[in-house]
Order: sequence, then C-alpha cells, then structure tokens
Amino acid sequence: MSSSEAVPVEDAAVTAAPPAAVAVGARRARPAAGWALLGSELSVMFRRWRTWAMLGALAAVPILIAVAVRLTGRGRGPAFLDQITSNGLFVAFTALVVCVPLFLPLTIGVVAGDTIAGEASHGTLRYLVIAPAGRLRLLAVKYAGCAVFCVAAALTVALAGALIGALLFPIGPVTLLSGAVVPLGDAAVRMLLIALYIVVSLLGMCAIGLFLSTLTDVPVGAMAATAVLAVVSQVLDQLPQLDALHPWLFSHYWLGFADFLRAPLVWDSFVSNLWLQAGYVAVFGALAVGRFLTKDVLS
Repeated sequence: MSSSEAVPVEDAAVTAAPPAAVAVGARRARPAAGWALLGSELSVMFRRWRTWAMLGALAAVPILIAVAVRLTGRGRGPAFLDQITSNGLFVAFTALVVCVPLFLPLTIGVVAGDTIAGEASHGTLRYLVIAPAGRLRLLAVKYAGCAVFCVAAALTVALAGALIGALLFPIGPVTLLSGAVVPLGDAAVRMLLIALYIVVSLLGMCAIGLFLSTLTDVPVGAMAATAVLAVVSQVLDQLPQLDALHPWLFSHYWLGFADFLRAPLVWDSFVSNLWLQAGYVAVFGALAVGRFLTKDVLS
C-alpha cells in the first residue's frame, strides 16, 4: 500500500461512520459541554472570596439577632423576634424576615449584575462565546449559577439561624401562626419550605440582573441598578395609591411565606409568587437573549 493510500485510524473511523451516527455523537457532546461549563461557573463562583464574604455576612445576621436577644432578653422588633427566647428555631424565621427586604436582594444583585458584565470587564467574554459554549448556552449557565447562589444564600441564613438558635435557646415543638403546635421535625421542614419560597422569589430578580448585565461592560453599574430596582419595587408596593400595580411588582409576594407557618399549609401565595417570577424570568430572559445575541463582544 502506498503512502497516498494510507488513512489514519481516526479519519477512517469518521469516514466509515454513517452521518446519522456523527449527528448523534454531536448531540451527545453538546449537553456534556453545557454541564461542564456550569460546573466551571460554579467552581469559579465559590472560589471567589467575594462569594464567601457575602455568605458570611448573611450568616452574621441571625448570629447578631440571637446574641442581641440573649444579652438583652428582649424580643421587640421584627416578626417572630418575641418568640426567640422560648424557641431558638425562631431565630431562623426572624433572620429570613430581616434579610428578604435588603440583604438577600443586595447579594443577589451583586451576583446577577456580574454575570455578563464581569466577563466583559475582564476581557474573557469573547472567549466564552466561542464553541462549545455559544451565547445562548452561556446565558443559561450564568442564570443557573445565579439561581444556585440564591439557594446557597437562603440556606445559609436559615441554617445559621437554626444552629445559633439551638446553641443559645431551648429548641422544641413550634407554635404556628394558626395556633397549632407541630413537632421539631415538621418545623424544620417548614423552614426549608420558606427557604425554597425565598429562592423562587429571587428568580425574577436574577433575570432582571442578567438582562442589565448584558447592557454594560461595567459590572458595578449593573449590580447597583439591580439592587436599586429591588428597593424601588418594595417602595412602590407600600404606596396605597398604586394598588393596581402591586400584584405585578416582582417583590410583591416576597414576605408571603408566613403561609407556611399555618396549619394546614397554605400554598396560594407560593403559587401566585411562582407564576409572577416565571413571568419576569420569561420577559427579562427574552430581553437578555435578544440583547446578548446582538452584542458586540469582540471590540
């Protein structure tokens, strides 16, 4: 056989393979590349000192609440604060109430605003949009990373509150808002459901931050705009003159998780919140896609 007739083994295998097999192989490779990209995104996120600093600041909120109540013996203030001395699990509930209006939106605003603008400011965006990532897949991975941080943030507040509450106060059956008393295990499940409720509440804000992040190469601007919108939404929700607008504000149901502290469980607020956040994700996700697909990342 002459050298001109020799064919490398890999080339011969590809040549011999039918087109259908090649197409199937390509389809199988794309999801794998997507999961690898998500794993890389999460690895980078949770290796940053900024991420751990924000989670540490969130964990400090229930710790400060518990220590203050322990030292003073007084429980006047936010919801559930007066019940902490009788049951330490209420530290977690109180901390979630305190963190939802400001601290959680602030940290989510930082993460969401940095998704695309952060890569652009570091000059790495042009490399990420090249195959096998692509623009649509990159947007999906960035949003998924932001959603994972929402889960980590809500669980950090809840678990830190439960732990410090167990250390400083007695723990036992919990008296719900409806007057029913549930065992500790049931109360822990309800606490996790509240954390889930808060995660769902923040998904719309993640989509808003993602969209704003595609508009600029300055991550601080996108971060600040996302956090400011959260504050503005809550201010508008307090104005009785705007009652017709309230159900459409993405922060309207943020504190509706009190329904999970009733017997039986009331899901109305959760379902309404889920549909509202889904609408924000759909609208601002579509805006982010439209903007990012036409964005010049090579200049």
